[in-house]
Amino acid sequence: MSHFVYILRCADGSLYTGYTTDVKRRVAVHNSGKGAKYTRARLPVRLVYFKEVSSMSEGLKLECAIKKLNKKKKEDLVRDFNLEDFSS
Repeated sequence: MSHFVYILRCADGSLYTGYTTDVKRRVAVHNSGKGAKYTRARLPVRLVYFKEVSSMSEGLKLECAIKKLNKKKKEDLVRDFNLEDFSS
């Protein structure tokens, strides 16, 4: 099973970080209004970053670490990431 940490850009420009085993499905759930309470009020969202990790434990630790970053450092992660290899 694959494990991913992802960052979404919300309609208001804010960033949301989460963990999932299926990035495409999770983004669709967020955009359907059935995702996290935070994103439900900030639709639509779009995927701007993701990273595959080896385990759920590693994913949850990385998610926590990213959530602790300040906005500039999160924006740096997003800016340096290339989504071209990920087909929506």
